[in-house]
Amino acid sequence: MTPHHTVPTTLQIDSPLGPLRLFAADGAIRGIFLPSQSPTLIAGAGPPDPVLELAALQLREYFVGDRRVFTVPLCAAGTEFQHKVWRALLEIPHGETRSYATLALTIARPGASRAVGHANSRNPISILVPCHRVIGSDGALTGYAGGAAAKQWLLSHEATMPR
Repeated sequence: MTPHHTVPTTLQIDSPLGPLRLFAADGAIRGIFLPSQSPTLIAGAGPPDPVLELAALQLREYFVGDRRVFTVPLCAAGTEFQHKVWRALLEIPHGETRSYATLALTIARPGASRAVGHANSRNPISILVPCHRVIGSDGALTGYAGGAAAKQWLLSHEATMPR
């Protein structure tokens, strides 16, 4: 998930959560933003990156319950610590959740729950990098950049998909 310097192109798709804005550059997804999020990327002019259509297809399959694993290349800008957290997010199985404390242990940083939460909130690739699967130690649906309703919808959707 190492960033490149090409200006991303964008595509907007409809979803059960509202319109999603997808950004890609150099054959990799750079960002996916829910309606309540302000994109941290700026799209340039030019033909859309072909990976946008593949990501849109895989998201549509996910939303209708036909996809549990995403295979599109990802490339997010972030710090080394953020990348470590985001890689750990990718290891949380579909339909499962982890607490911020457990995620901190996973990356060998016990006691770094707050830092993990902050890195989680900075994840620019919603849904594909499943930050919605991280919950409070007490099971509360705490902090989601896309909003609590979107987090609840995503978790409920995954819980009802066939295994």
